[in-house]
Amino acid sequence: MVVSANTFRSVMGHFATGVTVVTLNCDGVDHGMTVNSFASVSLDPPLVLFNADEETNTHDMIPQAGNFAVNILTQKQEWLSNRFAGEHHKMDDPFEDVPVFRAATGAPVLEDTLAYIDCTLEESYPGGDHTIYIGHVEDLGLQQSEENPLTFYTGSYGSID
Repeated sequence: MVVSANTFRSVMGHFATGVTVVTLNCDGVDHGMTVNSFASVSLDPPLVLFNADEETNTHDMIPQAGNFAVNILTQKQEWLSNRFAGEHHKMDDPFEDVPVFRAATGAPVLEDTLAYIDCTLEESYPGGDHTIYIGHVEDLGLQQSEENPLTFYTGSYGSID
């Protein structure tokens, strides 16, 4: 059986995910991209992974930077997801009016997200039209304990109440 890309996308869209923005600093410039293919890998050592589409502008900067931060968005941060999913291409500075701080690796961490995970790049593996990036967790923290997470399901944003 041949599985079409459209059918695959439709079926996989029925798996509810959280929404994150992966941020990094490459050659002194901050970059970010929206990612919903994020997961923990290991507790000891602490490892996480995300998948990056090879066609994104940020894809090739990840190995150059050698680190990244995963920012878990709240239900009130849909605008950040949209910005780093494509709207940022129309902006001179996509981090304009987005407060950030630096954690252990120096990657930009978005303020007021649900949580952040700051990582050094451990490994990368080819995954079809994506690359699987594995990061070693160097720092992490909760920022918003009262907010619900932003979710994505069948092509729409939602939240867990």
